[in-house]
Amino acid sequence: MLLALYLVAITAEAMTAALAAGRRDMDWVGVCIIACVTALGGGSVRDVLLGHYPLTWVIHPEYLWITAGAALLTAIAAPVMRRLHRLFLFLDALGLVVFTVIGCQIALQMQLPITVVLISGMVTGCAGGILRDILCNDIPLLLRKELYASVSVLTGGLFIGAQHFGADLNISMIASMLAGLALRLLALRFNWQMPKFVYRDEWR
Repeated sequence: MLLALYLVAITAEAMTAALAAGRRDMDWVGVCIIACVTALGGGSVRDVLLGHYPLTWVIHPEYLWITAGAALLTAIAAPVMRRLHRLFLFLDALGLVVFTVIGCQIALQMQLPITVVLISGMVTGCAGGILRDILCNDIPLLLRKELYASVSVLTGGLFIGAQHFGADLNISMIASMLAGLALRLLALRFNWQMPKFVYRDEWR
C-alpha cells in the first residue's frame, strides 16, 4: 500500500512541479529536471543527511522515468490541468504525508534519535518543494504562512508516537497519514495560517 501511495505521490508532485516550471517559461528539459527534483529531492536530501545509501532513485531508476513522463504529459495537457486544481491540491497533501511517514520509517529503521526521526520525516516531505521553489525563484512554501511543515511535523509525531507505544505498523501509518491529510485539507478549505512575523522598522 505504501509503495502504491508513494508512486501516486511522486507522480502528483512531478505534475505540479511541471506546472510551476511552465509558469517560468522553461523548456521541456527544464520541466523534467524540476519535476524529478521536486518528486525525488526530499528523499535524496534525507538520504544524504542520514548517510542512507544508495539513494532511492539509484536503486529504482524507473522513478526518474515515471516523474519525467508525468511532467511531459502535464506539459502536453496543460490547458486541461487547470480544471484539476482541487485534485492537485489533494494529491499534493497526500504526497506530503506519505513522504513524511516514509522518512520517519527509514530513520526509525536506522535506530536514530526521535528528534532526528521527526526531522527526517519533515525533510522528506518538504525538501523537494523547497528545491522546486528555489529553482523557480519563488519563496519556498515552507517559509510562508500556510500550514505545511507543521502538518508534516504532526504526521511524523503521530506516527512516531504510535510506533513507540507498540501499535501495528500499518495502523500507525494509516492513522497518522489520515490525520495529517485531514489537517492539510482543512487548512486549505478554511485558510488556516501560521502566525506571521512582520517587522518594518529599519535599523539606524
